[in-house]
Amino acid sequence: MTLPPIETDFHSYRPSEGHGLPHDPFNAIVGPRPIGWVSTRSAQGINNLAPYSFFNAFNYIPPIIGFSSTGYKDSVRNIEETGEFVWNLTTQPLAEAMNASCQHFPPEVDEFERAGLTPVESQWVKPPRVGESPVAFECKLTQLIQLQGVDGKKANTYLVLGEVVGVYIAKRLLKDGIYDTANAGHILRGGGPADYFTIGPEQLVKMRRPDEGRVAPPPTRPER
Repeated sequence: MTLPPIETDFHSYRPSEGHGLPHDPFNAIVGPRPIGWVSTRSAQGINNLAPYSFFNAFNYIPPIIGFSSTGYKDSVRNIEETGEFVWNLTTQPLAEAMNASCQHFPPEVDEFERAGLTPVESQWVKPPRVGESPVAFECKLTQLIQLQGVDGKKANTYLVLGEVVGVYIAKRLLKDGIYDTANAGHILRGGGPADYFTIGPEQLVKMRRPDEGRVAPPPTRPER
């Protein structure tokens, strides 16, 4: 394995003083990211569906996923009130519907209806899942945290963490019992104002861990 040369020419900045670029690069660098397409149901029984670009998985056992919301939005309020939500996988055929569901609607508006999606009853939680989505996680709230900076000042951002208590996977995406990520059509969020990415078989790279029966040679750098 040959490593690239050491980088020496950098644009550096302190985020508290501004980035000095046409668009903040932070969420473009930490990306592309899977989309947290979260369905909830209010205490009054109104369905809600919204995508969150800050989303990921955080633990295997128990399986925990999470998303952060800039502002105390309907999804966060519903989850705090009921303790439940569903994550729905966004795929390429669902991209436009996902985008439609991100509009700012009043709490009494059902985004399933506005986006033309089918709410399907869940088994272990009350919020419905998106019927057209090939993968869904039913979740129970474990932690709701308001984020803060190093100065202790609270940010207007809320981190929602939930344990996955139920999983749905379309059987067509199971190849010999293994989830076929490369052909599932995942849509990922980039960092630009309208940047999304897809993945497919052409992006698949197989690389086993060195401790799985193989010893990797030490990296070498090219002569400068």
